[in-house]
Amino acid sequence: MYEGLHIVHRHHGAIDLRSDTVTLPSPAMREAMARAEVGDDVYGEDPTINRLEEMAAALLDKEAAVLVPSGTMGNLSTLLAHCGRGDRVIMGDQCHIYWYEAGGASALGGMAYHPLATATDGTLDLDQLRDVVCLGDDQHEAPASLICLENTHNRCGGVVLPLSYLAEVHALAQDAMLPVHLDGARIFNAAIALGVHVREITRHVDSVQICLSKGLAAPVGSLVLGTERFIARVRRMRKMLGGGMRQAGVIAAAGIVALDQMVDRLAEDHANARMLALGLAKVPGLRIDLERVQTNLVRFELDVTDLRVEEFLGRLRQRGVLMGGMGGRTVRAVTHYGVSAEDVAHVLDVVREVV
Repeated sequence: MYEGLHIVHRHHGAIDLRSDTVTLPSPAMREAMARAEVGDDVYGEDPTINRLEEMAAALLDKEAAVLVPSGTMGNLSTLLAHCGRGDRVIMGDQCHIYWYEAGGASALGGMAYHPLATATDGTLDLDQLRDVVCLGDDQHEAPASLICLENTHNRCGGVVLPLSYLAEVHALAQDAMLPVHLDGARIFNAAIALGVHVREITRHVDSVQICLSKGLAAPVGSLVLGTERFIARVRRMRKMLGGGMRQAGVIAAAGIVALDQMVDRLAEDHANARMLALGLAKVPGLRIDLERVQTNLVRFELDVTDLRVEEFLGRLRQRGVLMGGMGGRTVRAVTHYGVSAEDVAHVLDVVREVV
């Protein structure tokens, strides 16, 4: 069905469910990378990068896009472009920017994080959000400059933010004259789950970061999208952070294949995740909330008192299955390109044996 996509991914022979970042590039990507026409991107002369950025902007219905090496740099350069030193960035206390990006906006941009409680469905309470965006008129308060959302939401188990919620947040932000940034590292998973075109999500945000190197299986790269004027500022921030690349069309070539060929097949990852979740739900000693398994992330709790998470993961590894711990008794498994339904069935056999 997907030409050039058939490849088996193994980490030293194991079925690797630690993350969808472990994907290997498809044969079509490798061929495109080998044949990529390149130039100096800092001069704006790499035709393959220019094509990728134009393609992404059209796909997500934004004026412009810029290629960055990673999602973390994409989010950081975006926050630096939106905010000044001493500004306040409003975000959820479970979001990726707050947990997993080394405090970059604070350390390098002098911004103050204002974390709000994140609900299990990945949303922030609208009344609380409405209250905090109004802070900053008093000279004692840091002025609010940006609202950040995440879709799908990693630490909430890959849940999808409803379009109606995105619309409400955007309207609230417009009333407060604040921009909304979306960490859309897995935005195409969200679009597939909602059954809509991705632009139905991005129409509710002012800027968005998307990853090419997760479920879309490109070896490296993310994109930031927004207005032409805003992206020009992001380019300056990217340069400041050391992300100005030269003949990076070899990276962009894989990104073009990712956007062109790898989006629709994400539905397979979702189906495999559902299969895995349903199987885990039947294993005594494991707890899982099936309502939160909406895309390709599966989080479950180890409820066996005499089996530590580290020991559980070690036993899985000995039997050729890799998963990751998320703190406490929580384990995460992520389906992705290179993991088949047959692999999932084998994983379930192994889990039953170990538990």
